[in-house]
Amino acid sequence: MHRLARPFVRRSLALCCCAAFALAACQRAAPTASAPSSPAADSEAAQARRIEADVRFLADDLLEGRETATRGYDLAALYAAQRLQAIGAEPAGDDGTYFQAVPLLRAQRIDGGGGFRIDRATGSVSLKFRDEFLPQLNFASGENEVTAPAAFVGQAVFAPELEHDDFAGIDLHGKIAVFFAGAPKRFDHDRRAFYSSYLEKLAAVAQRGAVGAVVVATEDEEKRNPWARGALQWEKPGMRLRGSDGRAIDTFPQLRVVAQVSAARAAAVLDAGDRSAPGLFRQAREGTLRGYDLPGTLSLSSRNRIEPAQSRNVVGRLPGQDAALRAEHVVFTAHLDHLGIGAPVKGDAIYNGALDNALGVAVMLEAAQQLARETAPRKRSLLFVALTGEEKGLLGAHWFASHPSPAGAALVANVNMDMPVLLAPTTDAIPIGVEHSSLQAVLQRAAEQTGVTLSPDPIPEESIFIRSDQYAFIRNGVPAVYLIGGLSGSEAAKEQLGKFLRGEYHQPGDDVSQPIQYADAARLARLNARIGEAIADAPQRPAWNRGDFFAEKFGKAAKP
Repeated sequence: MHRLARPFVRRSLALCCCAAFALAACQRAAPTASAPSSPAADSEAAQARRIEADVRFLADDLLEGRETATRGYDLAALYAAQRLQAIGAEPAGDDGTYFQAVPLLRAQRIDGGGGFRIDRATGSVSLKFRDEFLPQLNFASGENEVTAPAAFVGQAVFAPELEHDDFAGIDLHGKIAVFFAGAPKRFDHDRRAFYSSYLEKLAAVAQRGAVGAVVVATEDEEKRNPWARGALQWEKPGMRLRGSDGRAIDTFPQLRVVAQVSAARAAAVLDAGDRSAPGLFRQAREGTLRGYDLPGTLSLSSRNRIEPAQSRNVVGRLPGQDAALRAEHVVFTAHLDHLGIGAPVKGDAIYNGALDNALGVAVMLEAAQQLARETAPRKRSLLFVALTGEEKGLLGAHWFASHPSPAGAALVANVNMDMPVLLAPTTDAIPIGVEHSSLQAVLQRAAEQTGVTLSPDPIPEESIFIRSDQYAFIRNGVPAVYLIGGLSGSEAAKEQLGKFLRGEYHQPGDDVSQPIQYADAARLARLNARIGEAIADAPQRPAWNRGDFFAEKFGKAAKP
C-alpha cells in the first residue's frame, strides 16, 4: 500500500522502471492469452483468468489510481492498447494509433480560496471554507465573485409535460439561485433521472438570468454521502472538455460563482419567516417544495487554478464485412480512469478502482477477445473503447460520442460496462436503460443464449442511468444499454453490494483484496459478446421506442 510518507522521487523512479518491465511483459505475454485455436477450446476458467490478470494489473498501486491525465492513467491506456493489439483489434484512433486525444481544462481549488457571506437585517454570517461550504470550480476564470439577492427555487426543475415548475412566480434575473439536488419522487424514473442532472439544473437557472448558484445538501443526501467524506477531497482537480477556442465546453460562465453548502448550515441560508430548513427537507421528501425570495444578499467568491491538459481514449476495431453496413459501428465502452491519489483512509491514499472500473474494462476486453475469435463474418463493425474522464463528468464518452473515431464512423448502439459489483456468486445481470429501445429484445435473446437471467434495476431512485458513460451516447441519439452485476440467487450478493456502496465505493478499499467473482465476470463478458454479435448482424440498426422520453429528447441527434 502506498503511504504519503514515501519519498516521491524514489517512488517515481521505481514506478517508471516497474512500468517499463510490466508493459514489456504484457506485450510478450498478451499473445499467449490467445493460445486456444477455437472458441470451443477456450474454457470458462481461462476467460476468468484473463479477466483477473487484467484487473490485477489495472488496479495495482503501480498505476496510482489511474486518474485522468496522469502518468498512472497513461500506463493503463498503454496496457489497454497492447491488449487490444494482442486480441487482434485494429487501431481505430488518431493517425493510425489506438489513441484518441481528448483535450481538457484542469482546475484546482486554492486552500481558503473562496467566501460565502449572508447579509440580512439581523446581521451577517460567514460560512467556513471546506467545513460548511465549497465553491465549485470555475473553468472560465480563476477569480470570481458575486453579490446579489437570492431566491430558493426548489430542485430547479421545469418539466412542463408533468405540469411542474419550480420557477413559478420567481424572477431569477440578476439573482443567485438556491436549490436542492434531485427531482420530485412522483416523476417516473426516466424523467427523475433526467431532471436530477446537475447540468440540466445549471442550464435552467442560467437561462432564467441567474448570476450565481448555491446547491444546498439535504439531510437525506448526507445520510448516503456525508459532507465530511466529500470535503476531504477538496483539493482534487476537476476537468472539462476544451474546445478549439481554448474554452471549456458545457459550462455556464454567466453563473459567476457556484457553491455547495452542507446540510448542517442549510438553515443559515434558507430560514426566512415561517420557512425553515427542516421544513424544506420534509417538503422535498413529499414533493411539495415552493420557491420564494430570500431576504438580504449573498456574497460568493472563488479562486482556483486553471490549466490546459490532455488525456486519451483507447480505441480498437473489429471491422465488419458487409459493404453496405460495415461503416455502422456497435461501440463497447468501459471507463479506464478512476480517482487517483487522494485523502488517506487507514493510511492508504491510492484509490485503486478495482470494481470501478478495472473490472468493467477487463470484461470489455474479454468480450473483444471472444468476438475476435469468431470465424463467421459479421456485417457491422465493432468498436472497443476504454474511456478517459468518466469520474470527471463522462468527458471521454462525450468527446467520443460527438467525435467518433475512426472519423465518419456511424455509431448505431452503445454497450457500456461500469462497476459490476461481483462480490458473491450470482446467476443474473442487470441491464440499465434497455427498455428505451429495440435493444431490449436483442438483450433478452443474448441472455437466453448464455444462460443469464435478467433482473430489474434494484435502485432506480439513484438515477444511475445518467451517471455513467452510456448517457453521453444517449445525448447524441445513440440507443444504449448499461450492464452491471446481478443480485439474484444470493442474499450474500445483496449484502455485499450494500457493504460496498456504504464503505468502499470511491474509497481506497476498492482494491483486488475484495472477493471478486471472476467466473461471474466471464459470464458477463460472454453476454456482452453475444449482444454485440446480434446487433452487428441484425438487418436493421437498433431504434428508439416510439414515444420514449429519451427518444423525444435526444433521438433526433443521431447521425446517419
